[in-house]
Amino acid sequence: MAFNAKLARDIGLTKAETAIMRKLASPEAIQDFLTAMPSNPEPEGDTCYSVRMALKMNCCHCIEAAFIAACALMLHGKPALLMDLEAQGDDDHVMALFKRGSHWGTISKSNHIWLRWRDPIYRSPRELAMSYFHEYVLNDNKTLRRVSRPFDIGAFDPVHWITAETDCWDMAGELVDLPHIPLLTAAQARRLRKREHFEVHAGNMKEFGPDFRLNLQG
Repeated sequence: MAFNAKLARDIGLTKAETAIMRKLASPEAIQDFLTAMPSNPEPEGDTCYSVRMALKMNCCHCIEAAFIAACALMLHGKPALLMDLEAQGDDDHVMALFKRGSHWGTISKSNHIWLRWRDPIYRSPRELAMSYFHEYVLNDNKTLRRVSRPFDIGAFDPVHWITAETDCWDMAGELVDLPHIPLLTAAQARRLRKREHFEVHAGNMKEFGPDFRLNLQG
């Protein structure tokens, strides 16, 4: 993917930010960068960092990582698309979408093992969303219920999600307000099997602890 240096200048990226984005030349490179970045523990309350603030703080959670991924894709000539997974009694999860040929994949940040990268093998965003169903959980419950249509964040002013110095709650609101498509019926939801004890135990593992150190012991 060719890097658009003029667009980086027009957005107002610094030299250091531009150097980072220039290296993120493929979905795999973007995912590796985000996986290595510590998870945002939000010690002072909820955040929605812009790309600039996430890079400055050297941490991110899912929507902040999705902003970084979308920015990198856009600067390398690809659509800046996000997708929002909506859950029942659980947090939403936001990812960056990309296509390879006619198939969809996602770049995704999670401090748990489940809601991460998906290879571009899915025929539609809905099919891709369903690949997260059995892994989208809270305790022993499967909570995923709806998915948004692809959201072109590249159509919005970069100041609202790339270079902002304050939290990007308005952009988060745009995602929340999107129409979301049901992934299962109410009858199907009532008959979902609870997760097993071993699955719950495995789901408690986290990659990063609150002090940013690796925490592979749970």
